[in-house]
Amino acid sequence: MIFGIGNDLAEVDRIRAALERPRTGWRFRDRVFTPGEQAYCERRGKGKYQSYAARFAAKEATMKALGRGWGRTVGWCDIEVVRQRGSRPEIVLHGKAKTYAAEQGIRRFHLALTHTAALAEAQVMAEL
Repeated sequence: MIFGIGNDLAEVDRIRAALERPRTGWRFRDRVFTPGEQAYCERRGKGKYQSYAARFAAKEATMKALGRGWGRTVGWCDIEVVRQRGSRPEIVLHGKAKTYAAEQGIRRFHLALTHTAALAEAQVMAEL
């Protein structure tokens, strides 16, 4: 049974600009992306900003699927996009988001990511 569905579109240039701001880029990176996500994106070379944007969109889409925005119930780093070599990306919850999802009976997330040079999109379905 489906608990919720979320969809989000992120502009790659907007995420790039936020990450490259001289005084605040590091704070945005650390506040929104887990160390694992940062390591994955940084390994992507030229496509790293597309990967960051896709993960940002996935976090937003997950919040929508949960029916909760960023705040008391869900934090940015409570949602992590992980991808093992040779497999598809998956949503892993931590902290408050993991607790909330368990309370709601959510057992699994389905994630679809796509991106171009300009845009990144994510679709997430939360399953009971």
